[in-house]
Amino acid sequence: MSLSPEGIVIRELVVVRSSLYSVLDEMKVVAAYLLAVLGGKTSPSAADLKDILGSVGAEADGDRIELLLSEVKGKDITELIASGREKLASVPSGGGAVAYSASAADAGAAAPAAAEQKKEEKVEEKEDTDDDMGFSLFD
Repeated sequence: MSLSPEGIVIRELVVVRSSLYSVLDEMKVVAAYLLAVLGGKTSPSAADLKDILGSVGAEADGDRIELLLSEVKGKDITELIASGREKLASVPSGGGAVAYSASAADAGAAAPAAAEQKKEEKVEEKEDTDDDMGFSLFD
């Protein structure tokens, strides 16, 4: 029995939805861990994370909590965050925008140039638009 194209799309959407929920559940546990660290716990326990998640009405998945705690055991949170930033820097983020880190001197010089460019664009827009297109409707 083969599925119709609509059936295939629905099946794929269900798979994507369940994957999204899985990622969100993982992020809840990570967020609870970070909140516990911000609250002063250098190495939060599973009970700490369950308390944080329970305080906002979120379900606490013990397996996910234990997995996270085993992965971060004995590691410094600032080093973990720095490592994550390095990994994210290599991930393409789409859009086509170019990442550029300018020095303070470059940024100061670029600001007036950007303002001049905006003024020029505004002038061009006014020149390009001719409200009456050179004739009157009632001539």
